[in-house]
Amino acid sequence: MNHRNHERHEVLKSGTILFDASRIDCAVHNLSVGGANLELDGHLAIPDAFELLMPDMAKLRCHVVWRKEARIGVAFS
Repeated sequence: MNHRNHERHEVLKSGTILFDASRIDCAVHNLSVGGANLELDGHLAIPDAFELLMPDMAKLRCHVVWRKEARIGVAFS
């Protein structure tokens, strides 16, 4: 069963996760109006809430809805 409220689109974009004084690069997948699937380089400690910066877009406030290995699913706040 799909619990998403918005249609997702397969993408491959670069992104940067911002929290405190940290900047962590990621790959953005399955982007929708309501959230995204982010792939990290390894098992990094990412907080439950952060900002996501992507080229040609404003910063997006995110909160984690799931974690699996080197991927996290986020919803935009």
